[in-house]
Amino acid sequence: MTSIPQWCDDHEIEEVEAFMPDICGVARGKIMPAEKYCEDLGIHLPEQTVLQTVTGDYPEDQRAVRPNDGDMVLRADPDTIRLVPWAAEPTAQVIHDCYFADGEPVDMTPRYVLRRVLDLYAARGWRPVVAPELEFYLVRPNTDSDYALEPPIGRSGRAETGRQSYSIDALNEYDPLIEDIYRYCEEQNIELDTLIHEAGPCQLEVNLIHGDPMALADQAFLFKRTVREAALRHEMYATFMARPMEKEPGSAMHLHQSVVGAESDTNLFADPDGAHSELFFGHVAGLQTYLPAAMSFFAPNVNSYRRITRHSSAPINVQWGYDNRTAGLRIPDAEPEATRVENRVGGADANPYLAIAASLACGYLGMVSGLEPGEPIEGSAYELPYALPRNLEDALQRLKDCDALLDVLGRRFAIAYNAVKECEFDAYQQVISSWEREFLLLNV
Repeated sequence: MTSIPQWCDDHEIEEVEAFMPDICGVARGKIMPAEKYCEDLGIHLPEQTVLQTVTGDYPEDQRAVRPNDGDMVLRADPDTIRLVPWAAEPTAQVIHDCYFADGEPVDMTPRYVLRRVLDLYAARGWRPVVAPELEFYLVRPNTDSDYALEPPIGRSGRAETGRQSYSIDALNEYDPLIEDIYRYCEEQNIELDTLIHEAGPCQLEVNLIHGDPMALADQAFLFKRTVREAALRHEMYATFMARPMEKEPGSAMHLHQSVVGAESDTNLFADPDGAHSELFFGHVAGLQTYLPAAMSFFAPNVNSYRRITRHSSAPINVQWGYDNRTAGLRIPDAEPEATRVENRVGGADANPYLAIAASLACGYLGMVSGLEPGEPIEGSAYELPYALPRNLEDALQRLKDCDALLDVLGRRFAIAYNAVKECEFDAYQQVISSWEREFLLLNV
């Protein structure tokens, strides 16, 4: 592509938003005049920035950070430069990779972790293909966290009531916002496929077109930011919380994944006769085996586990089945060249880089080890016991105990990730909920 300075010149860019995704999936960086940014094509940030929690704190466990807590050098990835379509002045945004001063990559950053997994596939002559599906809610502006979220007012002047799965009319209530989302995404080269109304009130789902895992992680990362920005301009909030409303279904990030030959582009999940291959079954078995240990990447917040409940459109175990939406792993009906696995475990609140990396890592371990999956389930997987962690604390402990997954994702990264998430869990434990005041105050 054209160099970044030339691109900025061609688009008459005045400012640059330079950032990287941190462990929680938050964009961290700086906004700079374009002329100054183009002199260096990068920025400096303290290494500790990667370990910032979603609450803005830093964990006491700093083992993953070098003792001097020096600066990281953030280098622009030229393939990620895009316009910021909602900015008042011509503004560019660029995603960066992080390096130490000696040139070594910062191995606890989400983009590095995903690249590490992709390199393992490449060494085998394999190339993963993914397609995320992201669900989210539109809600009325909520400035007091003590109040429950409510659906926003649509074009009709009324808020949505009840459930409107796949309703076109319900979608049309928010046409002006949806048009802005599509326009913003088109200007950022975020390739959207279908848009549907999901089961919850004002819950929507957008599918991204399948492709390279890093490119799709970048798109999912930017898509979440885009939807939130578009909603604000229509006096709404958009939330990717896993379970934002009581008694309503949660929001998922389903991940379709397959593997093709690096040179041939042939789908390795199908044999020449169209039957599922050994690599396909190994991939499924790897997901079944390692998803419980990887759960904290798919359900990274305390709220995430409110989504993982029986009969709530979210899986509770690692069963797999053909076109079975009750299972954690669904195999869609498809032609052999489109054979794929849909990992339905992840919540919309997951960091897309880490969720994709973890899902591919699980499948990779099954493929290289020749694992065999259990029998596909034909009935409802909800009738079977829970097989996934029920809370963040359990999920983090399972990750610590899984050497195979730690070796693939990187042990220094795992130390950093657990430190951040344990700090968040400890902060949550200090909060007394309205449920506790309602039912325990005068009854125990």
